[in-house]
Parts: sequence; structure tokens; C-alpha cells
Amino acid sequence: MAGPATDKTESKFVKIRIGSEWYGISIAIVENIVRMQRITRVPGSEKYIKGVINLRGKVVPVMSLRLKLGLQEAEETRFTRIIILKIDGDELGIIVDEVREVLTIPEEDIEEVYKDSKTVNANYLIGVGKVGDDLVSLLDMYEVLGIKLQ
Repeated sequence: MAGPATDKTESKFVKIRIGSEWYGISIAIVENIVRMQRITRVPGSEKYIKGVINLRGKVVPVMSLRLKLGLQEAEETRFTRIIILKIDGDELGIIVDEVREVLTIPEEDIEEVYKDSKTVNANYLIGVGKVGDDLVSLLDMYEVLGIKLQ
């Protein structure tokens, strides 16, 4: 017998690490995950824009999610990855410290975060997901990237 208890809405997120914190990015906008590679600097760009990469013949801009979130630059490690996002038909790479796994989080396990203009990082969050005993901050990549939804 199907009922409300079996009709649970779930969301999938790629679990990433920036510094010591774990975040989730909606899998709906993740196109690919690649190892670090040579990034060609673009003169005159914002500090958080690291440059561009050649991804299978396409030029893709790459930004440091650390710098965009107001954190300090970190040394690249064997875990550092570039996540290729596809938003509104455009591709953009974001550098993260580590990619761990894909999380499936039921909607009832996602708590909203109070947002105000004084707390910039809170404005970057969709909410906080409860995964077992852990909490994962769920990033609103449209807000992080400054993209206004139509």
C-alpha cells in the first residue's frame, strides 16, 4: 500500500571538503570531476578565478572555491579535484580540497539556515543536511557564483 510514508523526496549531493569542513553540492549541476591539471592564468581576473583549463578541447574557466568562500589558499594535494559544473549551459570548474562520495539526503533531513545580509557564508547555503550523526552544509552554487535565477 503506497502512502505518504513511502513517497519521500530525496536530493543527491556530491560531498566535498574545503579545509576541515564538509559541504554538499547538488549533483544536478555536476558535469564531471577531474584531477588537478595545468591551469592557464587569465590576466586581470578576480583573485578567486585561477584561470582556464583545456577539457577535451573546450576552454573551461576554473575558480578556487576556498578563495570565493573567503578562506586562505591551500597547498594542492593528491586529493585536490576540479569539479566541472554545468549551469545554464555553461561549464565552470571549481577547485575543492577533496571529493568524498554522493550523498542521498531525504528532504526531511535538510534544515534551513537563517540568512541575513551580515552573514555572507550563511547566504551561500541551501541548508544543512543530516547524514547519520554528521552534518553537511549544502551549498547554493547559484548564490556562491552570483547567478540570479530567472
